[in-house]
Amino acid sequence: MDRLSSIQIENLLGKLSGWERDGHAIRKSYSFKDYYQTIAFVNAIAWISHREDHHPDLYVTYNTCRIEYSTHSAGGLTEKDFSCAAQVDALFKP
Repeated sequence: MDRLSSIQIENLLGKLSGWERDGHAIRKSYSFKDYYQTIAFVNAIAWISHREDHHPDLYVTYNTCRIEYSTHSAGGLTEKDFSCAAQVDALFKP
């Protein structure tokens, strides 16, 4: 996977809702009613990660989950990061 340029990153970031760039990663936080909903969401992310063979960093609390995507092997962001972020957004129903 090729690392994206800053212009490509900004264009793809504009297609996602609520995601922000943090250096060589993109991140977003999701809030839930309780721990059960949070963990169900995390398990769904795990399924996507396994299927795509692309694993985010997750920060999980009782009712929140922050997700960070970066392609470490490319030294930055790739199209795979944005594809996975879009799939995660499709899971979330507030």
